[in-house]
Amino acid sequence: MLAIEISDLCKSYGSRTVLHNVDLAVRSGAIFGFLGPNGAGKTTTIRTLLGLLRADGGRALIFGRDAWREGPTARASVGYLPGDVRFYDWFTGRTTLEMYNASRGGGHRDEMLRLQRAFDLELDKKVRRYSRGMKQKLGLIQALMHRPRLLILDEPTTALDPLVRETLVQELRTVAADGRSVLFSSHTLSEVEELCDEVAIVRAGRIIENEKIAVLQQRAVRHVEFIVDPRRVVPPAPSGLRILSQADGRTRGAWAGPVQPLLSWLAGIGVQDVSIAPPDLEDLFLAYYSNNNQVSAA
Repeated sequence: MLAIEISDLCKSYGSRTVLHNVDLAVRSGAIFGFLGPNGAGKTTTIRTLLGLLRADGGRALIFGRDAWREGPTARASVGYLPGDVRFYDWFTGRTTLEMYNASRGGGHRDEMLRLQRAFDLELDKKVRRYSRGMKQKLGLIQALMHRPRLLILDEPTTALDPLVRETLVQELRTVAADGRSVLFSSHTLSEVEELCDEVAIVRAGRIIENEKIAVLQQRAVRHVEFIVDPRRVVPPAPSGLRILSQADGRTRGAWAGPVQPLLSWLAGIGVQDVSIAPPDLEDLFLAYYSNNNQVSAA
């Protein structure tokens, strides 16, 4: 059974459509990246999936349960971190987590304390005295502590320092290794590339790409630089090589596709030096937002 199944999901606010026939499927045990710039429609999709907003069309299922008609039952399997996490300022961190523990039937204190140690969060301080990063840690602990079958994290690394981000990465990999699932929403490609098996890219409320990270890396651009004797007659470059600049025998370019044809061509032209960078998914991602595409979703 799929952890998340979204099909033809539509949502409008008056005359403004913010989700256009969104389709999304997340399998059990996957860490799935939901990628797009702020305002692309990620949060609206997540809130509709959780039954916090009612869709105007289509359906959203969590482990086969309808997000709107069976919302409380569906949400019982979910740990959720919203992008704008908020707590009662007059509670301590400990009181906050104990409240969540009680609301979920209890029995999660050991895991709560393990996560508190892992994220190095002081619990006996009023939430109003927490920094933004501390509140984010508190939000992560409440989402993880009951070991949900599905984690839905909306921009979870906001305000986290690098060491805490690495702790989060390790925790999410453990979640996936246990056969549980993660929907990881972000506008930062590098963290999605590092962590996720598959990614959906959203723009203006539409899914414009849904593919495995490994497949996208094969499509990604490699930056190439090589030097040949300027007196040498060089045969035409293969079609995958886009020349960016040439001067005094030094050529800079961009290569898309499998690298073997490029290597064969370079071997035949007698290069004196060559540099081929790893695939750059950032260029591929930016290409999805080029040509003056305007983001209109929330």
